[in-house]
Amino acid sequence: MKILLIEDDPSIFEMIQTRFAQWSLNVIGPKNFQKVMDDFLEEKPQLVLIDIQLPAYDGFHWCREIRHLSKVPILFLSSRDHPMDMVMAMQMGADDFIQKPFHMEVLLAKVQAILRRTYDYVEEKMDVTRFNNAVIDYTRSEIVYEGAVASLTKNELFILRILVERANQIVSRDELMRKLWDDERFVNDNTLSVNVNRLRTKLEDIGLQEVILTKKGLGYIAVYQG
Repeated sequence: MKILLIEDDPSIFEMIQTRFAQWSLNVIGPKNFQKVMDDFLEEKPQLVLIDIQLPAYDGFHWCREIRHLSKVPILFLSSRDHPMDMVMAMQMGADDFIQKPFHMEVLLAKVQAILRRTYDYVEEKMDVTRFNNAVIDYTRSEIVYEGAVASLTKNELFILRILVERANQIVSRDELMRKLWDDERFVNDNTLSVNVNRLRTKLEDIGLQEVILTKKGLGYIAVYQG
């Protein structure tokens, strides 16, 4: 099991990492506290431990960002003892809150219980990808860009996925319709145009301009800007 520990105190991080390793729990930390989501998306941890007071953004911010994309268990570790901190953590989707200083055996027991409870019953597959600084969540049929969220229909999401997987390459209308048809999404030429135009509008509404371009007589292209 992989655990993302968002903790800026090196001594606490090392203590947890060393102890958890004895139970085959792989604890990793963010490379950059301003880009925690990059590590979350790359590593796909089975559990997240978060301190509240962190460099750049606090733990509540990262909890909110993770909850936009995943139902992965989240456990707060904090020396702050105000009841509202605990309330806020729970309201944002945290699974538990442990106050510092804590007994390592208690933390370990809570983590093991959360992992057992979560993954004995459901093995979550996080199906997300980044594109032009946006996050596409295929499981939730959403695309998130700078805090704005667009909900997509199944056809819109399917079309977006095909275009993104072939970024900077022209995908013909015939190929799109064939793939939609093979997936039992019965569309004709007019329906495809409607779906692509609606998808383009939704992307523009959240600030993603000129992501999907029409190449007249050829098809469509998703422009990846790196």
